[in-house]
Amino acid sequence: MPELITSVHNPLAKQIRSLRQKKGREESGLFLAEGIHPVGEAIEAGWPIETLVYAPDHLKSDFASRLVSERLSRGLPCAAVASALFTDLAGKENPQGILAIIRQRHMDLEAAGSVNIHLAAALVSPQDPGNVGTILRTLDAVNADALFLLDGGVELYHPSVVRASMGTLFWKPMIQASFQEFIAWAKERGFFLIGTSAHAQTDYRQLEGVKKPAILIFGSEQKGLLPEQLAGCDLSVSLPMKGRVSSLNLGVAAGILLYKMME
Repeated sequence: MPELITSVHNPLAKQIRSLRQKKGREESGLFLAEGIHPVGEAIEAGWPIETLVYAPDHLKSDFASRLVSERLSRGLPCAAVASALFTDLAGKENPQGILAIIRQRHMDLEAAGSVNIHLAAALVSPQDPGNVGTILRTLDAVNADALFLLDGGVELYHPSVVRASMGTLFWKPMIQASFQEFIAWAKERGFFLIGTSAHAQTDYRQLEGVKKPAILIFGSEQKGLLPEQLAGCDLSVSLPMKGRVSSLNLGVAAGILLYKMME
């Protein structure tokens, strides 16, 4: 077993703390995944793990213990951390004693050409990282193929994106581009583009029989899709609002529409 790290001044402890911050992630090209399930998914999906960090006294799961043992037996970088230090470094309460420092991946539209896309979602300037992670999880649930992140917005490897995705971030291609580049790319490849708007005349329940491949496009939580963005879509749909509210949470709206498209 590696020598137990106990000091908050250890370089690894400092690195983990830096990766809790956007600046640290941007400068290093690394990010954190914490917990048994996310770490297991990252390993199974073959993501480049720089260091597997674990607290021996925290590990109660046989599965997590096997993850550590297998990497140690292969001579891959692992670091043992004292329980008190791990608790201090953890991003959530009641940590499970395992986290991974992982190399980021970035995909552009050129690389996306190799992905077989039947159904996907596109988010324009999303602001809530929890929504992005939730939508990734929903994409997996409906067996959709990719997520497009357009015109910036949420940082892809924000801890809340990783956490809310429940490991699906490691399996679904995530493509970053500008809105205009995406529209040109999608139309050239024959995608049917479905915009979402509270003012659209077409009710989402009329989506039966929409041709595929198709991409659902969602605007930001605050602004929605702009008129010029809706103009680039083949169809715009709305969700009926029966009560006093005028809109739904982005993750909820995406879930309803993605499940409708699965029918």
